Amino acid sequence: IIMTNSSFLVSLLGSMPRSKKLLTAKRKLNKGNLDIDTYQTILDEETKLVVDLQVHNNIDIITSGELNRDNYVSFIAERLDGVTMMSMADMFDYIEDKQGFEQILEILDVPAISIKNAICTGKVKYNKPLVTDEMAELKKLTTKKIKATLPGPYLITRSMWLPALSKQYYDSKDSLGEDIIKVLKEEIDSLAKIGVDVIQFDEPVLTEVVFSEGKTRSFMCAALSEKKDPTEELDFATKLIKSVVSYAKEKEILVSLHVCRGNWSRDESILLTGPYTPLLPLFEETLPNILTLEFSTPRAGEISSLFSSDLIRENCILGLGVMNPRTDDIESLESILSRVEEVLHYIPKERIWLNPDCGFATFANRPVSTMDIIEKKLERLNEAKNTLRNLYD
Repeated sequence: IIMTNSSFLVSLLGSMPRSKKLLTAKRKLNKGNLDIDTYQTILDEETKLVVDLQVHNNIDIITSGELNRDNYVSFIAERLDGVTMMSMADMFDYIEDKQGFEQILEILDVPAISIKNAICTGKVKYNKPLVTDEMAELKKLTTKKIKATLPGPYLITRSMWLPALSKQYYDSKDSLGEDIIKVLKEEIDSLAKIGVDVIQFDEPVLTEVVFSEGKTRSFMCAALSEKKDPTEELDFATKLIKSVVSYAKEKEILVSLHVCRGNWSRDESILLTGPYTPLLPLFEETLPNILTLEFSTPRAGEISSLFSSDLIRENCILGLGVMNPRTDDIESLESILSRVEEVLHYIPKERIWLNPDCGFATFANRPVSTMDIIEKKLERLNEAKNTLRNLYD
């Protein structure tokens, strides 16, 4: 595996806040009131700022900031055939459990028009690259290693499936999943061609499968589709994820699987809680090179629960979440060092990477942090890396 000769590598998880200027430009572009070149210039300028911020803070593997995406999954609607971008308000007429849907919106504390979702409204086909063009631009801005961040196949399938519309084209969520795998394999081919170093698949909904226990499903978008019992649902997720992870590994790209417990609210009490134990069989079966996991809050459970698996202990890099992107508090150096010391009981320093728990912005219209706070957090991450290298190298 490339890049394992260094210890305590640092990377971010993807999304960064978009400025008002960029959000306005995107709205104008969508309405036909701005030409694509002007928009692209604004996008490139802001992406450069995000890259410069990472380089200035010695981030080892650079991400784009996802500034052209409206959120972590729905942006794919602009890129695929057979998919329509719909707001929660648009979807209301087609939702079977309207009361449950309204409860979700209440818990999320968001207006039904502000969050958009990509919905399957036809046969899904690869039309243009999902993030390869974004990565090609990123490569022009840095000589460092780069990471492409993508929604995972289970998240995409689950969030796209709206039976009232999707069943006209697919007899089940499973058959939609097969086409999603095809799409992601084409994207992996494109990313391999331009020389991406790491691909991260985001699968936040996995925790919703194992922790929500029939309570109101608070994972927006993907929580809306019906789900089977947790065992069946995890089998389905495992099959999809394994398919894309093993394909990317064949292309000699490092593959990261990112799992968290929700990243849309600063109210920790509404986010999911529980250790990774129920997901260990999925982790073992899919065996990504890197498991990028939330660990900065007590909600994530004990680190020991993850390493009760020999397979994970012997094969995976841990992308250790040491920062909560949803708070203004800057984590203390001591808290980060003590988290890392816990992990050193189980795996060597070369297989410990440092990162925040999640992205800093999730939804374009509702970022969970500000650039001022992010800058301070990245300075602390850099300080932690340097301290750890001095201690252990």
